[in-house]
Amino acid sequence: MAKASLPNRLHHTAYVTSDMEATRKFYEDVLGFPLVATWCEKDILFGKERTYIHCFFGIADGSALAFFQFADPEDQKEFGPEMPASPFHHIALDVDAETQQAMEERIAAAGYKEPDTYVLEHGYCRSVYVVDPNGMIVEFVLDLPDAVSRADEWRARAHSELKRWLEGDHTNNNDYR
Repeated sequence: MAKASLPNRLHHTAYVTSDMEATRKFYEDVLGFPLVATWCEKDILFGKERTYIHCFFGIADGSALAFFQFADPEDQKEFGPEMPASPFHHIALDVDAETQQAMEERIAAAGYKEPDTYVLEHGYCRSVYVVDPNGMIVEFVLDLPDAVSRADEWRARAHSELKRWLEGDHTNNNDYR
């Protein structure tokens, strides 16, 4: 199979917020993601002129989390920020051990407690979760060294494991647990 061209990195993910300042405080003041760009814009979008702000919070690799807030309450209502009420809808960010510990400390110092923050030991990784002011879950993932070293093994089995599961064999394959 020929290797497909892949994107270089994530540029940004985009979400809608109803309170940009609360979002800025969370990402910049609590988590330490710098505000790297703010675009104040007016465009014809989806058949109507829309006025909005678009803020980007930087991640170490140059990618960003971006948030929109609309000036018109009707536009705001149309586009969000309703987040799904499910822990399975979240953004997961790769961190090293030092960064994960720093995030846990910052989150605790800001007064976040369960259920708005929690830790899960997945076996192959350790994850720290926190809910942002918009209801979005942000996960800070620390992969275990053994898990990283087995990435080629998992890649080789990925299609056969998917096929097996879809065919009804739901046997657990997480040998870390």
